[in-house]
Amino acid sequence: PSCVLSVHDVNNVYHVPLLLLEQKLHRILAEKLQLTSIPQLEGRLDLTMNGLEEKANMWNLCEGSVANEKVLAMLASGQEDLDTLGGISRSMIDWARMAFKLDGFKESVKIVIVGKYTGLQDSYLSVIKSLKHASMAVERKLDLIWVEAGHLENDFESDSGGEEEYNAAWEKMKSADGVVVPGGFGTRGFNGKVAAAKFCRENSVPYLGICLGFQAMVVEYSRNMLGWEDANSTEFDEETKNPVVIFMPEIDKENMGGTMRLGSRNTAFTHAKHDDGSPSIAQIMYKNASVVSERHRHRYEVNPERVDAIHDAGLKFVGRDETGTRMEIAELP
Repeated sequence: PSCVLSVHDVNNVYHVPLLLLEQKLHRILAEKLQLTSIPQLEGRLDLTMNGLEEKANMWNLCEGSVANEKVLAMLASGQEDLDTLGGISRSMIDWARMAFKLDGFKESVKIVIVGKYTGLQDSYLSVIKSLKHASMAVERKLDLIWVEAGHLENDFESDSGGEEEYNAAWEKMKSADGVVVPGGFGTRGFNGKVAAAKFCRENSVPYLGICLGFQAMVVEYSRNMLGWEDANSTEFDEETKNPVVIFMPEIDKENMGGTMRLGSRNTAFTHAKHDDGSPSIAQIMYKNASVVSERHRHRYEVNPERVDAIHDAGLKFVGRDETGTRMEIAELP
């Protein structure tokens, strides 16, 4: 019976570890796995666990509320005295503060995700989690709104009889505080992503394009600001006279499996100052780092032969790979 635990509904998922802590799950695991007999863990487990148990009881987590208002006030203010918190670990203080703080968020932020696989939202799980963590950092409740990329295309309204879905999609776009356009493969919905990029540029709506979303932004700017009306990616139009996104030369076109540019790659902020002297927004968000490392998974890149023209026209390629030839981050000043 002591190993039967209750995990009832709580205000947010981050309360669950605290709920399990009050029911001494950590003690059960330590006993079953015989962790208490490991010399290296002696003392460390007791110091953390005893303090956590005392504080969990004070918080009255099983009722989904906080019994000790003084403790909550200290957690919320960040002014807690560790001596008064009974040896509770630093990491769990931060965790508890975060869990309770989420319950008190009043303002929300509305983010539209324009994707091709909105019917299976787990396809964008990493994007969703990133947005949730970002909204927590700025103390906002996240209001996620899904828009099928193809519904933003003019052809969808006229050819598919989808006037209702088309209008609904654009109403969602108009309500957004920000728009995220994640990656994808294939031509379906690409022009919808381009339309989303155009809408955000013209209406000063924050836009984050990832992978194909980044390429859509490049295509949109090339078509509408440089006058290259047929600008496209060679993934979708191999005959375009303005191939602004091309297949990477080192990738095998015939064998698609395991041939992508994968893994962690460095990006240097080589053009971090804009023409007017203002700093790169992306570099500021990376805490003014000169080089950052991010995960990659793609086969196409911005055409090096078109980079200077696009950059000089106003879409600034502020982050480039270590050779300076592969575009990684672009932004509008």
